[in-house]
Amino acid sequence: MSYVEMHPVNPQTRFISQTVEILKNSGTIALPTDSGYAIACALGNKSGMDLIRQIRRLDDKHNFSLLCHSFAQIGELVILDNSEFRTIKALTPGPYTFIVRGTKEVPRMTLNKKKHTVGIRLPEHVITQEILRAYGAPLVSSTLIMPEETEPLCDGYEVEDRIGHQVDLVISAPVGSSEPTTVVDFTSGSVEIVRVGAGDISLFS
Repeated sequence: MSYVEMHPVNPQTRFISQTVEILKNSGTIALPTDSGYAIACALGNKSGMDLIRQIRRLDDKHNFSLLCHSFAQIGELVILDNSEFRTIKALTPGPYTFIVRGTKEVPRMTLNKKKHTVGIRLPEHVITQEILRAYGAPLVSSTLIMPEETEPLCDGYEVEDRIGHQVDLVISAPVGSSEPTTVVDFTSGSVEIVRVGAGDISLFS
């Protein structure tokens, strides 16, 4: 199974189960989210992270994101003050990536080497949420923006054509938006909008 078409409202249970097995067996997947496609693997999967870096040509300054099913999964992984907690709570689930400080529970390879930061995402997308719920833990991910490009891939057929031979599974289904996530950095002591994307930034103005 390297390419499947999932129902956007009622994802097929057998496909969700097969996806979870791929992740548990150190596989890497491309999946639709509320802001284009993302590439994801299990937390602690070094070969999967290396593959994501290779596909996207990322350096070690890149902040990987933790795809989370709920706030309950975030608590042990990142450090948030009350203001940051309230802001993230108000904007999720949704097409945002929040750059925050990671805890010792996050594998060092996942953190930004210099700043010890990581991105967190709680996406509003049925298929992504079903996979995360069934897997039972956060996934390490990166928006699928190809080298020298600025927008994420948004079509399952194109994803399969361009990187299907590199990942273990491409899931084909509509994305929520063709724009990448809006990236909000909390780590400098004040809120910094690093990238304006699908998420509304009016709360920060």
